[in-house]
Amino acid sequence: MLSKMKRKLMICAMALCICAGLTGNTGEVSVWASEGSSSDAVRIGALKGPTAMGMAQLLDEDGYDFTIAASPDEIVPMVAVPANLAATLYQKTDKDVSVLAVNTLGVLYLVENGDSVKSVEDLKGKTIYASGKGATPEYALNSVLKANGIDPEKDVTVEFKSEHAEVVSALVQDQTAVGLLPQPFVTTALMKNDKLKVALDLNKLWEDSMDDGSKLVTGVVIANNEFVQDHADKVNDFMDAYKASVDFVNSDTEAAAQIIGDHDIIAKEVAQKAIPDCSIV
Repeated sequence: MLSKMKRKLMICAMALCICAGLTGNTGEVSVWASEGSSSDAVRIGALKGPTAMGMAQLLDEDGYDFTIAASPDEIVPMVAVPANLAATLYQKTDKDVSVLAVNTLGVLYLVENGDSVKSVEDLKGKTIYASGKGATPEYALNSVLKANGIDPEKDVTVEFKSEHAEVVSALVQDQTAVGLLPQPFVTTALMKNDKLKVALDLNKLWEDSMDDGSKLVTGVVIANNEFVQDHADKVNDFMDAYKASVDFVNSDTEAAAQIIGDHDIIAKEVAQKAIPDCSIV
């Protein structure tokens, strides 16, 4: 059974994304979790990055058929997805999917070249480069800024890029700017450019700024309602095994990073450094 806190986080995840008006091309996806070629195997999908990293211990286990892809369009059966995609699918499938658990909390960080940003107030007058316009990063950033008395339209200049790599490139060109990036890309960027540093943790800023006890949510586990109803035992077994896997990933980052690298989710070296900041739950 899911805890009350997890249920609250699920509601926050769906509300956060739906209220932000998120949309996206999800491809022709019709099945979210189904029995695989073996009658005992459950097909499970995830996107490369934090939403898949928590499953590391299960990736080579019997009984599961995993698909790890770089984008939603590459997956047919899928269970671990970004929260904004879950909200989109909830609407597009006429509420035919359910959130089983939150698997990743906030992964957003503000990075800079120098050492000028010590608090959110220091963002005033800055240019902030970010990716994710119309999605969680924009909504979260605007909410944190407003909660701290900063007008996102007047007090800062937010420039959105189509990819994370473009944000890093922009920071190289504009030494006074700040970039909003997610893990594990933050770790990748810092490993490639030793001049970059994490200035502020947007996830902590969110928690400190909001008075409702909410947390930023990045990823969730979803499943087709019919599958959940028809295979309740398998779903419960998976959720128990998944919890054990999450505990393993967070407690033995070196071993988990090896598995994550072997399955080409992200590079082993990046995973080992990034796991503590990926908010895998």
